[in-house]
Amino acid sequence: MSISIQLPYDVEARLQNLVALTGRSKAFYVTEAVMEHLEDIEGLYLIKQECESLSNDSCEPPIIEFKKPPSLLSTG
Repeated sequence: MSISIQLPYDVEARLQNLVALTGRSKAFYVTEAVMEHLEDIEGLYLIKQECESLSNDSCEPPIIEFKKPPSLLSTG
């Protein structure tokens, strides 16, 4: 399957830097990111559905913060 996405400039630059450092393709890293986080995102929606089925009140799933990896070119 082929898709098209627009990334913020800074994310695109980081991705391009990673591609240059490793020789792998952008598609490889985007696929890896989706595969890594899709299950987590699906789980959040399942939690929300379950919560809403148990009560009449609106309910939000817990917020999960993904840790940003250190930059490969950090200067500090």
